[in-house]
Amino acid sequence: MAKKLYIETQGCQMNEYDSSRMADLLGESHALELTRNPEEADVLLLNTCSIREKAQEKVFSELGRWRKLKEARPDVVIGVGGCVASQEGAAIQKRAPFVDLVFGPQTLHRLPKMLDERKARKITLVDVSFPEIEKFDYLPEPRVEGHKAFVSIMEGCSKYCTFCVVPYTRGEEVSRPFDDVIAEVAVLASKGVREVTLLGQNVNGYRGAFHDGRICSFAELLRHVAAVPGIGRIRYTTSHPLEFNDDLIAVYADTPQLVSHLHLPVQSGANRVLAGMKRNHTAADYLERIRKLKAVRPDIHISSDFIVGFPGESDSDFEETMNLIAEVDFDHSYSFIYSKRPGTPAAELPDDTPEDVKKQRLQILKDRLTAHTARKTAAMQGTRQRLLVERASERVEGHLIGIAGNNRLVHFPWPDQSLVGRFVEVEITGVASVNALHATAPLWVEG
Repeated sequence: MAKKLYIETQGCQMNEYDSSRMADLLGESHALELTRNPEEADVLLLNTCSIREKAQEKVFSELGRWRKLKEARPDVVIGVGGCVASQEGAAIQKRAPFVDLVFGPQTLHRLPKMLDERKARKITLVDVSFPEIEKFDYLPEPRVEGHKAFVSIMEGCSKYCTFCVVPYTRGEEVSRPFDDVIAEVAVLASKGVREVTLLGQNVNGYRGAFHDGRICSFAELLRHVAAVPGIGRIRYTTSHPLEFNDDLIAVYADTPQLVSHLHLPVQSGANRVLAGMKRNHTAADYLERIRKLKAVRPDIHISSDFIVGFPGESDSDFEETMNLIAEVDFDHSYSFIYSKRPGTPAAELPDDTPEDVKKQRLQILKDRLTAHTARKTAAMQGTRQRLLVERASERVEGHLIGIAGNNRLVHFPWPDQSLVGRFVEVEITGVASVNALHATAPLWVEG
Protein backbone atom coordinates (compact mmCIF):
# COMPACT_ATOMS: atom_id res chain seq x y z
CA MET A 1 0.00 0.00 0.00
CA ALA A 2 1.28 3.46 -0.94
CA LYS A 3 2.35 5.69 1.90
CA LYS A 4 0.47 8.92 2.47
CA LEU A 5 1.54 12.57 2.71
CA TYR A 6 -0.50 15.26 4.43
CA ILE A 7 0.45 18.94 4.02
CA GLU A 8 -1.18 21.80 5.91
CA THR A 9 -0.48 25.18 4.33
CA GLN A 10 -0.70 28.48 6.18
CA GLY A 11 -0.38 31.94 4.66
CA CYS A 12 0.31 33.24 1.19
CA GLN A 13 0.24 31.99 -2.38
CA MET A 14 3.99 31.49 -2.22
CA ASN A 15 3.37 28.91 0.48
CA GLU A 16 0.65 27.28 -1.61
CA TYR A 17 3.15 26.99 -4.45
CA ASP A 18 5.83 25.61 -2.15
CA SER A 19 3.42 23.03 -0.74
CA SER A 20 2.50 21.83 -4.21
CA ARG A 21 6.19 21.43 -5.04
CA MET A 22 6.77 19.46 -1.82
CA ALA A 23 4.02 17.10 -2.93
CA ASP A 24 5.58 16.80 -6.41
CA LEU A 25 9.02 16.20 -4.94
CA LEU A 26 8.03 13.54 -2.40
CA GLY A 27 5.68 11.91 -4.85
CA GLU A 28 8.61 11.39 -7.20
CA SER A 29 11.28 10.51 -4.63
CA HIS A 30 9.28 8.43 -2.12
CA ALA A 31 6.04 7.64 -3.98
CA LEU A 32 4.07 9.48 -1.30
CA GLU A 33 0.42 10.09 -2.19
CA LEU A 34 -1.38 13.18 -0.96
CA THR A 35 -4.21 12.71 1.50
CA ARG A 36 -6.64 15.15 3.08
CA ASN A 37 -6.82 13.05 6.24
CA PRO A 38 -3.90 13.62 8.64
CA GLU A 39 -4.84 10.53 10.62
CA GLU A 40 -3.87 8.24 7.74
CA ALA A 41 -0.68 10.08 6.79
CA ASP A 42 2.80 8.59 7.15
CA VAL A 43 4.40 12.02 6.70
CA LEU A 44 2.85 15.22 8.08
CA LEU A 45 4.22 18.58 6.90
CA LEU A 46 3.20 21.96 8.28
CA ASN A 47 4.10 24.81 5.89
CA THR A 48 4.02 27.87 8.12
CA CYS A 49 3.57 31.63 7.76
CA SER A 50 4.96 34.24 10.16
CA ILE A 51 3.19 37.33 8.84
CA ARG A 52 0.28 37.49 11.26
CA GLU A 53 0.17 37.86 15.04
CA LYS A 54 0.65 34.76 17.17
CA ALA A 55 1.93 32.79 14.18
CA GLN A 56 4.21 30.71 16.38
CA GLU A 57 1.40 29.82 18.77
CA LYS A 58 -0.76 28.63 15.88
CA VAL A 59 2.07 26.37 14.77
CA PHE A 60 2.54 24.79 18.19
CA SER A 61 -1.21 24.44 18.64
CA GLU A 62 -1.39 22.36 15.45
CA LEU A 63 1.70 20.40 16.44
CA GLY A 64 0.00 19.58 19.74
CA ARG A 65 -2.77 17.86 17.80
CA TRP A 66 -0.28 16.02 15.63
CA ARG A 67 1.59 14.81 18.71
CA LYS A 68 -1.30 12.48 19.47
CA LEU A 69 -0.98 10.95 16.01
CA LYS A 70 2.73 10.40 16.66
CA GLU A 71 2.01 8.76 20.00
CA ALA A 72 -0.42 6.37 18.33
CA ARG A 73 1.97 5.63 15.44
CA PRO A 74 5.61 6.38 16.38
CA ASP A 75 6.85 5.88 12.81
CA VAL A 76 4.90 8.91 11.59
CA VAL A 77 7.28 11.67 10.44
CA ILE A 78 6.40 15.25 11.36
CA GLY A 79 8.05 18.15 9.56
CA VAL A 80 7.75 21.92 9.97
CA GLY A 81 8.65 24.19 7.05
CA GLY A 82 8.01 27.72 5.88
CA CYS A 83 8.72 31.07 7.49
CA VAL A 84 8.12 30.20 11.14
CA ALA A 85 10.54 27.28 10.70
CA SER A 86 13.07 29.67 9.17
CA GLN A 87 12.60 32.12 12.02
CA GLU A 88 12.59 29.65 14.92
CA GLY A 89 14.93 26.93 13.60
CA ALA A 90 16.04 24.43 16.25
CA ALA A 91 13.85 26.13 18.86
CA ILE A 92 10.88 24.32 17.32
CA GLN A 93 12.35 20.93 18.13
CA LYS A 94 13.27 22.05 21.66
CA ARG A 95 9.68 23.04 22.35
CA ALA A 96 8.19 20.12 20.40
CA PRO A 97 10.77 17.30 20.60
CA PHE A 98 8.52 14.95 18.62
CA VAL A 99 9.13 17.02 15.46
CA ASP A 100 11.46 15.17 13.08
CA LEU A 101 12.28 17.74 10.40
CA VAL A 102 12.62 21.53 10.39
CA PHE A 103 13.27 23.17 7.02
CA GLY A 104 13.01 26.63 5.50
CA PRO A 105 11.41 27.88 2.27
CA GLN A 106 14.78 27.71 0.52
CA THR A 107 15.58 24.13 1.59
CA LEU A 108 12.35 22.28 0.83
CA HIS A 109 14.12 20.57 -2.09
CA ARG A 110 16.27 18.73 0.46
CA LEU A 111 13.24 16.95 1.95
CA PRO A 112 13.91 13.57 0.26
CA LYS A 113 17.44 13.39 1.69
CA MET A 114 16.22 14.63 5.07
CA LEU A 115 13.57 11.89 5.14
CA ASP A 116 16.15 9.25 4.29
CA GLU A 117 18.60 10.54 6.89
CA ARG A 118 15.88 10.70 9.52
CA LYS A 119 15.00 7.07 8.84
CA ALA A 120 18.62 5.94 8.96
CA ARG A 121 19.86 7.94 11.94
CA LYS A 122 16.70 8.51 14.01
CA ILE A 123 17.64 12.12 14.75
CA THR A 124 15.90 15.44 14.31
CA LEU A 125 17.18 17.34 11.29
CA VAL A 126 17.17 21.14 11.01
CA ASP A 127 18.07 22.97 7.78
CA VAL A 128 16.93 26.59 7.55
CA SER A 129 19.81 27.90 5.47
CA PHE A 130 19.50 30.23 2.46
CA PRO A 131 21.04 28.49 -0.58
CA GLU A 132 19.53 31.14 -2.87
CA ILE A 133 17.78 29.71 -5.92
CA GLU A 134 19.25 26.21 -5.67
CA LYS A 135 15.94 24.54 -4.85
CA PHE A 136 14.52 25.05 -8.35
CA ASP A 137 17.32 22.91 -9.81
CA TYR A 138 16.10 19.94 -7.76
CA LEU A 139 12.34 20.18 -8.14
CA PRO A 140 10.60 17.82 -10.56
CA GLU A 141 8.41 18.87 -13.47
CA PRO A 142 5.27 20.44 -11.98
CA ARG A 143 2.04 18.51 -11.79
CA VAL A 144 -1.01 20.13 -13.33
CA GLU A 145 -4.44 20.09 -11.75
CA GLY A 146 -6.87 22.24 -13.69
CA HIS A 147 -6.17 25.06 -16.09
CA LYS A 148 -4.45 27.55 -13.79
CA ALA A 149 -1.01 27.36 -12.18
CA PHE A 150 1.41 29.31 -10.02
CA VAL A 151 4.99 29.88 -11.19
CA SER A 152 7.53 31.16 -8.67
CA ILE A 153 9.94 33.51 -10.45
CA MET A 154 11.90 34.97 -7.55
CA GLU A 155 12.43 34.50 -3.83
CA GLY A 156 12.95 36.80 -0.87
CA CYS A 157 12.80 40.53 -0.44
CA SER A 158 15.41 43.25 0.00
CA LYS A 159 13.09 46.10 0.94
CA TYR A 160 13.26 45.63 4.73
CA CYS A 161 10.00 47.38 5.55
CA THR A 162 10.07 47.89 9.31
CA PHE A 163 6.97 45.75 9.97
CA CYS A 164 7.89 42.75 7.80
CA VAL A 165 9.72 39.50 8.60
CA VAL A 166 10.08 38.26 5.01
CA PRO A 167 13.71 39.36 4.46
CA TYR A 168 14.66 37.49 7.63
CA THR A 169 12.70 34.31 6.88
CA ARG A 170 13.10 34.03 3.09
CA GLY A 171 16.31 35.97 2.53
CA GLU A 172 17.28 38.67 0.06
CA GLU A 173 15.80 38.92 -3.42
CA VAL A 174 17.05 36.26 -5.83
CA SER A 175 15.53 35.81 -9.30
CA ARG A 176 15.27 32.57 -11.24
CA PRO A 177 17.04 32.53 -14.61
CA PHE A 178 14.85 33.59 -17.52
CA ASP A 179 15.18 30.27 -19.38
CA ASP A 180 14.05 28.30 -16.33
CA VAL A 181 10.91 30.39 -15.90
CA ILE A 182 9.93 30.20 -19.56
CA ALA A 183 10.62 26.46 -19.65
CA GLU A 184 8.32 25.89 -16.68
CA VAL A 185 5.57 28.02 -18.24
CA ALA A 186 5.92 26.14 -21.52
CA VAL A 187 5.62 22.78 -19.75
CA LEU A 188 2.51 23.94 -17.94
CA ALA A 189 0.97 25.26 -21.17
CA SER A 190 1.66 21.93 -22.90
CA LYS A 191 -0.33 20.24 -20.13
CA GLY A 192 -3.37 22.46 -20.62
CA VAL A 193 -2.68 25.41 -18.34
CA ARG A 194 -4.22 28.57 -19.77
CA GLU A 195 -3.62 31.01 -16.92
CA VAL A 196 -0.41 31.49 -14.95
CA THR A 197 0.18 33.57 -11.85
CA LEU A 198 3.79 34.68 -11.44
CA LEU A 199 4.82 34.68 -7.81
CA GLY A 200 7.40 36.47 -5.70
CA GLN A 201 7.56 38.38 -2.43
CA ASN A 202 8.47 41.37 -4.60
CA VAL A 203 7.57 39.95 -7.98
CA ASN A 204 8.03 43.07 -10.07
CA GLY A 205 11.57 43.33 -8.73
CA TYR A 206 12.41 40.31 -10.91
CA ARG A 207 15.89 40.54 -12.46
CA GLY A 208 16.59 37.15 -14.00
CA ALA A 209 19.60 36.36 -16.15
CA PHE A 210 19.26 35.50 -19.84
CA HIS A 211 21.48 32.64 -21.06
CA ASP A 212 23.95 35.21 -22.40
CA GLY A 213 24.26 36.96 -19.04
CA ARG A 214 22.03 39.94 -19.81
CA ILE A 215 19.38 40.77 -17.22
CA CYS A 216 15.70 40.37 -17.98
CA SER A 217 13.35 42.89 -16.38
CA PHE A 218 9.92 41.95 -15.13
CA ALA A 219 8.32 43.86 -18.01
CA GLU A 220 10.34 41.84 -20.53
CA LEU A 221 9.48 38.59 -18.77
CA LEU A 222 5.75 39.33 -18.96
CA ARG A 223 5.93 39.82 -22.73
CA HIS A 224 7.84 36.56 -23.16
CA VAL A 225 5.37 34.63 -20.98
CA ALA A 226 2.52 36.07 -23.04
CA ALA A 227 4.20 34.71 -26.18
CA VAL A 228 4.19 31.10 -24.90
CA PRO A 229 1.63 29.20 -27.03
CA GLY A 230 -1.46 28.35 -25.03
CA ILE A 231 -1.08 30.99 -22.33
CA GLY A 232 -4.14 33.20 -22.54
CA ARG A 233 -4.04 35.01 -19.23
CA ILE A 234 -1.31 36.28 -16.88
CA ARG A 235 -1.52 37.46 -13.30
CA TYR A 236 1.19 38.26 -10.76
CA THR A 237 1.57 38.90 -7.04
CA THR A 238 2.83 40.53 -4.89
CA SER A 239 4.32 43.72 -6.28
CA HIS A 240 5.92 46.81 -4.75
CA PRO A 241 5.24 50.42 -5.83
CA LEU A 242 8.96 51.19 -6.13
CA GLU A 243 9.37 48.81 -9.07
CA PHE A 244 6.03 49.58 -10.66
CA ASN A 245 7.73 51.64 -13.34
CA ASP A 246 6.89 53.06 -16.76
CA ASP A 247 8.23 49.97 -18.54
CA LEU A 248 5.83 47.77 -16.60
CA ILE A 249 2.92 50.13 -17.21
CA ALA A 250 3.68 49.96 -20.94
CA VAL A 251 3.07 46.19 -20.86
CA TYR A 252 -0.54 46.88 -19.94
CA ALA A 253 -0.84 48.90 -23.14
CA ASP A 254 0.37 46.18 -25.52
CA THR A 255 -0.12 42.81 -23.82
CA PRO A 256 -3.80 41.77 -23.64
CA GLN A 257 -2.94 38.51 -21.85
CA LEU A 258 -2.10 40.58 -18.76
CA VAL A 259 -5.37 40.85 -16.82
CA SER A 260 -7.02 44.15 -16.02
CA HIS A 261 -6.43 43.61 -12.34
CA LEU A 262 -3.47 44.76 -10.27
CA HIS A 263 -2.65 44.01 -6.64
CA LEU A 264 -0.28 46.77 -5.55
CA PRO A 265 0.16 47.04 -1.76
CA VAL A 266 0.40 50.56 -0.38
CA GLN A 267 -0.16 49.81 3.36
CA SER A 268 -1.09 53.43 4.27
CA GLY A 269 -2.09 56.70 2.68
CA ALA A 270 -0.21 58.83 5.22
CA ASN A 271 3.32 59.88 4.33
CA ARG A 272 4.35 59.98 7.99
CA VAL A 273 3.27 56.36 8.43
CA LEU A 274 4.84 55.29 5.12
CA ALA A 275 8.14 56.77 6.31
CA GLY A 276 7.86 54.89 9.60
CA MET A 277 7.23 51.71 7.63
CA LYS A 278 10.27 52.43 5.44
CA ARG A 279 8.23 52.02 2.28
CA ASN A 280 10.46 54.57 0.51
CA HIS A 281 7.60 56.11 -1.47
CA THR A 282 4.92 58.69 -0.75
CA ALA A 283 1.19 58.60 -1.30
CA ALA A 284 1.71 61.00 -4.22
CA ASP A 285 4.22 58.60 -5.79
CA TYR A 286 1.69 55.80 -5.56
CA LEU A 287 -1.10 57.92 -7.02
CA GLU A 288 1.09 58.98 -9.96
CA ARG A 289 1.75 55.35 -10.88
CA ILE A 290 -1.95 54.54 -10.70
CA ARG A 291 -2.87 57.53 -12.89
CA LYS A 292 -0.38 56.40 -15.55
CA LEU A 293 -1.74 52.86 -15.41
CA LYS A 294 -5.36 53.98 -15.77
CA ALA A 295 -4.37 56.06 -18.78
CA VAL A 296 -3.42 52.89 -20.69
CA ARG A 297 -5.92 50.51 -19.02
CA PRO A 298 -9.04 52.51 -18.12
CA ASP A 299 -10.88 49.36 -17.03
CA ILE A 300 -8.18 48.29 -14.55
CA HIS A 301 -9.35 47.00 -11.15
CA ILE A 302 -6.88 47.70 -8.34
CA SER A 303 -6.56 45.98 -4.98
CA SER A 304 -4.12 46.63 -2.17
CA ASP A 305 -2.93 45.78 1.34
CA PHE A 306 -3.51 48.08 4.30
CA ILE A 307 -2.09 47.95 7.80
CA VAL A 308 -4.30 49.78 10.27
CA GLY A 309 -2.94 51.00 13.60
CA PHE A 310 0.76 51.05 12.76
CA PRO A 311 2.62 52.50 15.80
CA GLY A 312 1.86 56.18 16.08
CA GLU A 313 -0.93 56.26 13.49
CA SER A 314 -3.14 59.24 14.31
CA ASP A 315 -6.73 60.00 13.38
CA SER A 316 -5.48 62.34 10.65
CA ASP A 317 -3.12 59.64 9.33
CA PHE A 318 -6.03 57.23 9.07
CA GLU A 319 -8.10 59.89 7.34
CA GLU A 320 -5.33 60.28 4.75
CA THR A 321 -5.55 56.54 4.11
CA MET A 322 -9.29 56.83 3.58
CA ASN A 323 -8.70 59.74 1.19
CA LEU A 324 -6.25 57.62 -0.79
CA ILE A 325 -8.80 54.80 -0.98
CA ALA A 326 -11.36 57.23 -2.39
CA GLU A 327 -8.95 58.73 -4.91
CA VAL A 328 -7.62 55.43 -6.24
CA ASP A 329 -11.10 53.88 -6.07
CA PHE A 330 -9.74 50.49 -5.00
CA ASP A 331 -11.70 47.39 -5.86
CA HIS A 332 -10.91 45.54 -2.63
CA SER A 333 -8.12 45.07 -0.11
CA TYR A 334 -6.48 42.75 2.37
CA SER A 335 -6.57 44.76 5.56
CA PHE A 336 -5.28 43.97 9.03
CA ILE A 337 -4.54 45.58 12.36
CA TYR A 338 -0.80 45.95 12.84
CA SER A 339 0.78 43.15 14.85
CA LYS A 340 4.35 43.16 16.15
CA ARG A 341 6.64 40.65 14.50
CA PRO A 342 9.63 39.66 16.63
CA GLY A 343 12.93 40.90 15.27
CA THR A 344 11.51 43.67 13.10
CA PRO A 345 12.37 47.35 13.74
CA ALA A 346 8.72 48.37 14.14
CA ALA A 347 8.34 45.97 17.07
CA GLU A 348 10.42 48.41 19.14
CA LEU A 349 8.27 51.47 18.36
CA PRO A 350 6.00 52.91 21.06
CA ASP A 351 2.34 52.20 20.38
CA ASP A 352 -0.23 54.08 22.44
CA THR A 353 -3.28 53.74 20.18
CA PRO A 354 -6.05 51.86 22.03
CA GLU A 355 -6.99 48.49 20.52
CA ASP A 356 -10.66 49.44 20.24
CA VAL A 357 -9.69 52.48 18.14
CA LYS A 358 -7.68 50.24 15.80
CA LYS A 359 -10.61 47.84 15.47
CA GLN A 360 -12.97 50.71 14.72
CA ARG A 361 -10.65 52.07 12.02
CA LEU A 362 -10.30 48.64 10.46
CA GLN A 363 -14.06 48.22 10.30
CA ILE A 364 -14.50 51.65 8.71
CA LEU A 365 -11.90 50.77 6.07
CA LYS A 366 -13.41 47.35 5.37
CA ASP A 367 -16.92 48.77 5.07
CA ARG A 368 -15.71 51.38 2.59
CA LEU A 369 -13.92 48.78 0.46
CA THR A 370 -16.89 46.41 0.54
CA ALA A 371 -19.04 49.24 -0.83
CA HIS A 372 -16.45 49.81 -3.57
CA THR A 373 -16.48 46.12 -4.48
CA ALA A 374 -20.28 45.98 -4.63
CA ARG A 375 -20.46 49.12 -6.76
CA LYS A 376 -17.86 47.85 -9.23
CA THR A 377 -19.57 44.47 -9.46
CA ALA A 378 -22.92 46.12 -10.17
CA ALA A 379 -21.30 48.29 -12.86
CA MET A 380 -20.40 45.15 -14.80
CA GLN A 381 -24.05 44.51 -15.70
CA GLY A 382 -24.59 44.84 -19.42
CA THR A 383 -20.88 44.51 -20.22
CA ARG A 384 -19.21 41.70 -22.12
CA GLN A 385 -16.59 39.78 -20.19
CA ARG A 386 -13.97 37.25 -21.20
CA LEU A 387 -13.96 34.31 -18.79
CA LEU A 388 -11.76 31.32 -18.19
CA VAL A 389 -14.27 28.57 -17.51
CA GLU A 390 -13.32 26.85 -14.28
CA ARG A 391 -15.93 24.29 -13.24
CA ALA A 392 -19.54 23.22 -13.15
CA SER A 393 -21.79 25.05 -10.72
CA GLU A 394 -22.54 23.04 -7.58
CA ARG A 395 -25.71 25.02 -6.90
CA VAL A 396 -27.38 25.44 -10.27
CA GLU A 397 -27.67 22.46 -12.57
CA GLY A 398 -26.79 23.16 -16.19
CA HIS A 399 -24.56 26.11 -15.31
CA LEU A 400 -20.81 26.64 -15.46
CA ILE A 401 -18.64 29.08 -13.51
CA GLY A 402 -16.00 31.23 -15.17
CA ILE A 403 -13.52 33.71 -13.74
CA ALA A 404 -13.37 37.23 -15.14
CA GLY A 405 -10.11 39.13 -15.39
CA ASN A 406 -11.05 41.10 -12.26
CA ASN A 407 -11.57 37.85 -10.30
CA ARG A 408 -15.39 37.92 -10.28
CA LEU A 409 -17.14 34.58 -10.46
CA VAL A 410 -19.61 34.45 -13.33
CA HIS A 411 -22.38 31.83 -13.59
CA PHE A 412 -23.75 31.10 -17.06
CA PRO A 413 -25.89 28.36 -18.64
CA TRP A 414 -24.27 25.48 -20.50
CA PRO A 415 -25.51 21.89 -20.66
CA ASP A 416 -22.20 20.07 -20.09
CA GLN A 417 -18.58 20.61 -19.02
CA SER A 418 -17.13 20.82 -22.53
CA LEU A 419 -16.11 24.45 -22.02
CA VAL A 420 -14.08 23.91 -18.83
CA GLY A 421 -10.55 25.19 -19.40
CA ARG A 422 -11.53 27.37 -22.35
CA PHE A 423 -12.04 31.09 -22.75
CA VAL A 424 -15.52 32.36 -23.53
CA GLU A 425 -17.19 35.73 -23.84
CA VAL A 426 -20.52 36.37 -22.12
CA GLU A 427 -22.80 39.30 -21.40
CA ILE A 428 -23.41 40.04 -17.74
CA THR A 429 -27.11 40.03 -16.88
CA GLY A 430 -27.28 40.29 -13.11
CA VAL A 431 -25.56 40.35 -9.72
CA ALA A 432 -25.53 37.24 -7.54
CA SER A 433 -23.40 38.65 -4.70
CA VAL A 434 -20.67 41.20 -4.02
CA ASN A 435 -18.19 39.13 -6.05
CA ALA A 436 -20.41 37.00 -8.29
CA LEU A 437 -22.58 37.61 -11.35
CA HIS A 438 -24.99 35.93 -13.76
CA ALA A 439 -24.47 35.98 -17.53
CA THR A 440 -25.86 34.79 -20.83
CA ALA A 441 -24.72 31.64 -22.57
CA PRO A 442 -21.41 32.30 -24.35
CA LEU A 443 -21.53 34.72 -27.26
CA TRP A 444 -18.08 33.52 -28.32
CA VAL A 445 -16.00 30.45 -27.51
CA GLU A 446 -12.28 30.24 -28.10
CA GLY A 447 -11.47 27.60 -30.73
